[in-house]
Amino acid sequence: MPTVKTFLLPDLGEGLTDAELLTWLVKVGDTVTLNQIIAEVETAKASVELPSPYAGTVVALRAEEGTSVDVGSPFIDVAVAGEDPADAPEPSAPAAPAERTPVLVGYGVAEDSSSRRRQRRPVAETGITAAPAPLRPLASPPVRFAAKQLGVDLTEVDATGVRGEVTRDDLERHRTATPVATSPVAVRPDADEERIPIKGVRKHTAAAMVRSAFTAPHVTEFVTVDVTPTLDLLDQLRETKHFTDVRLTPLTLVAKALLVALRTNPTLNSSWDENAQEIVLKRSVNLGIAAATPRGLMVPNIKNAHTLGLRDLAIALSDLTTTAKEGKTGPADLADGTITITNVGVFGIDAGTPILNPGEAAILCFGAIRRQPWEYQGEIALRSVTTLSLSFDHRLVDGEQGSKFLAAIGQILSDPLTLIALS
Repeated sequence: MPTVKTFLLPDLGEGLTDAELLTWLVKVGDTVTLNQIIAEVETAKASVELPSPYAGTVVALRAEEGTSVDVGSPFIDVAVAGEDPADAPEPSAPAAPAERTPVLVGYGVAEDSSSRRRQRRPVAETGITAAPAPLRPLASPPVRFAAKQLGVDLTEVDATGVRGEVTRDDLERHRTATPVATSPVAVRPDADEERIPIKGVRKHTAAAMVRSAFTAPHVTEFVTVDVTPTLDLLDQLRETKHFTDVRLTPLTLVAKALLVALRTNPTLNSSWDENAQEIVLKRSVNLGIAAATPRGLMVPNIKNAHTLGLRDLAIALSDLTTTAKEGKTGPADLADGTITITNVGVFGIDAGTPILNPGEAAILCFGAIRRQPWEYQGEIALRSVTTLSLSFDHRLVDGEQGSKFLAAIGQILSDPLTLIALS
């Protein structure tokens, strides 16, 4: 009697309880190989490609695209290779997956990655056929998800990516040249409102921010700083051979100033363990950078940022930003952050009162740099000025500690040569 194996959605990392199914890459009747990518799901952490733990024929898809699937719930049914799926009984209860070795994220059977075969998801069918679908165009998960919402067939888009993949710019050019229905939400005719489902990154971000706002007692302090010397130093550094191929921005020096200030203010790099009733001081600094991405707000972090010199820090920041904008940030990039910077200045905003990234003691907000009249050497001069604001968990950080930390960052940015003495 043939056996139908049911793959249960695994925990995709750090105790996540559910994931949103973005796209099925197979249909009922498709033949799948071991570790073939069968679906793309989105968690609070990242978009993840899910490999098949079985080789065989797809009998049933247990979830609808765009819906949330609980961890441990039936995800897909596969009749093992060599057995006739037409003779397989309808599964009445999920069967436990066989023992297998982790691959990528979640479960899967270890196998050389060159044997993986990726398929383009055709229109859903109810009949069972063994013919595999044609190969699908290369594209990142966010681009494929955007294409689906816009109603664009990626096979019709001219790809210009370095690996032959369809990029977001390719998708936009195609959409502009070929008008399609672009609304991702259902709107009632003649209605004066629209309703957008709360799901994916937005859903998880909202839940995390509510937990943070109502768990950690937030305090926010501000300081306004003349950063003209910082900008002058950046100009000098950019002209040196050491930084000719490096993207050096004011954020780089803000990040470096924060890392230096932490040395004498370590409580800002800590967390609150409610169960143990302990304050956990972190020896390593995993510096989070709040980033606006195609999938929403994310906070990837630079691991062991405290060990990096200015050049390596600049490279790490550039790589982090590029990866986030391309939608390629993975779960590991988002895990274990210890303190965060949010740069609202890029949006022309002067200051803010940011909410802590859950589990962290502090978040620094970097505002816009503006030319304005400022007292300089006893006279009024036109200077480059910015506002820094620091939100911190008052359970962990006293007002004195938070104030000294913020003042130290401001002092370094007003006299950045201090970095040489303190680095």
